[in-house]
Amino acid sequence: MVSTAQLTVVKNSTTLPAPTRQDLTVGDRPALIGPLDTIQIDVFNVPDLSREVQVDASGRIAMPLAGTIDARGKTSEELAQAIEAALSGRYVRNPEVTINIKSSVSQVVTIDGQVVEPGLYPVTNQMTLMRAIASAKGLAEFARQDDVVILRTVEGRKMAGLYNIAAIRRGAYDDPPIYANDVIVVGDSPQRRLFRDFVSLSPLLAAPLVAFLQ
Repeated sequence: MVSTAQLTVVKNSTTLPAPTRQDLTVGDRPALIGPLDTIQIDVFNVPDLSREVQVDASGRIAMPLAGTIDARGKTSEELAQAIEAALSGRYVRNPEVTINIKSSVSQVVTIDGQVVEPGLYPVTNQMTLMRAIASAKGLAEFARQDDVVILRTVEGRKMAGLYNIAAIRRGAYDDPPIYANDVIVVGDSPQRRLFRDFVSLSPLLAAPLVAFLQ
């Protein structure tokens, strides 16, 4: 038996909530920049200032004329605005800056269990459960598609969502978004077994099951 001290199902909830910025202490949300990420900076009509740079371990970047700028925790748009503000005071008239994240070290998802290549994978913009599993080269041959758990911390509380890949493929419910620091476990696992008292013998089809872990 699973006691309520271990797992509490969230009634009337079919969506695993997104984490807050405070939850993501190792890496920020997929749209945010973190230490050691590589970014492409393009300054319109000023090719000498356009460049690819790596964010340093403290979350800062250095640019000619703009100086040192804190990039950690900023979206691409926020960092572009910060660079524009710095350049505006350094003899660049009406600078237009765009930022693209080329590769991410700080923003990763852990994929474990019955996938071809378990491991840590970069979180990209608009990553979903299906895309994350594709990053791990797909499901293993005998993977249990109805036993997929996403583990996440939301407002300081650990949560889990139980999903059915086959149901998502059939359009029974939406492919859920994936965030940095999520852990995806495919197949039988201690986390999956916590749900056994709440799932009937029939496959999970109608909606995901969301619960607090305690």
